[in-house]
Amino acid sequence: MPAATLMDLKILLPFRIFAEKTGVSRIVAETREGSFGLLPHRLDCVAALAPGILIYENEAEGEVCVAVDEGVLIKSGSEVHVSVRNAIGGTDLGQLREAVEREFLSLDEREQSVRAVMAKMESDFIRRLAEFQHD
Repeated sequence: MPAATLMDLKILLPFRIFAEKTGVSRIVAETREGSFGLLPHRLDCVAALAPGILIYENEAEGEVCVAVDEGVLIKSGSEVHVSVRNAIGGTDLGQLREAVEREFLSLDEREQSVRAVMAKMESDFIRRLAEFQHD
């Protein structure tokens, strides 16, 4: 594929850049609704990512798998930004899947309750903002 038709991928963590890749021909990511793929000519989009395996492919490295925590994926033109809480690189898909289950899916009760409260606050804020705009 010509370089003009390929994507640039940047995986961002809260305090650093985890990976910055050019010449990416495809990306597969996981959401709560299932996996989906991105090709260079796909329309721009935003997706909320679930903890899982992110796969990308470029000519230099071939197919690469990265375990990612929840976050967001934004595709704008040929740029794809993935912003997640945590990421783990590796070559063994089985070990990456275990890392996702061990590190990202096993939340303690306190963190689950905090997330539930934050989700309720966010939805209340959005609802009130929508009501404010209609007035």
